Amino acid sequence: MFNVETYNGNREEQYQLVIKQLNALLAGETNAIANLSNASALLNQFLNQINWVGFYLVEDNELVLGPFQGLPACVRIPFGKGVCGTAALNKETVKVEDVHQFPGHIACDAASQSEIVIPLLKEDGTIMGVLDIDSPEKNRFDELDQTYLEQFVSSLMKFL
Repeated sequence: MFNVETYNGNREEQYQLVIKQLNALLAGETNAIANLSNASALLNQFLNQINWVGFYLVEDNELVLGPFQGLPACVRIPFGKGVCGTAALNKETVKVEDVHQFPGHIACDAASQSEIVIPLLKEDGTIMGVLDIDSPEKNRFDELDQTYLEQFVSSLMKFL
């Protein structure tokens, strides 16, 4: 039923296609865990040079590990701690070129060199969690990645 997709075209066209795939994949499904699981699997298949992609969800004023693809990860992250906690606290995307230069970085995977974290915001602005993506390469994520990953999350939020 599902196959590994080869993405053609420029990066913008590829991102647009993966967002369309997300919408088709999640259409009609209302279970948040199932949708987050498929979203992380889709991004893991789509993105190159990454070693972890997944979600942390808000529970009792901290982030708790949710569906992901990659090595076992930190289970709980306080708001304001590390890249994920900072993105959640400030409700804004945090893109880090070199995680070793980020004050308070939480090293769940020693191979991670760069990271991007996008908040999952409900329509009323309430933080629901974050999308966290790590790479074993420094400077892996650029402005184009940020723009389209934010659009990916915006589309995902319609199904949560």
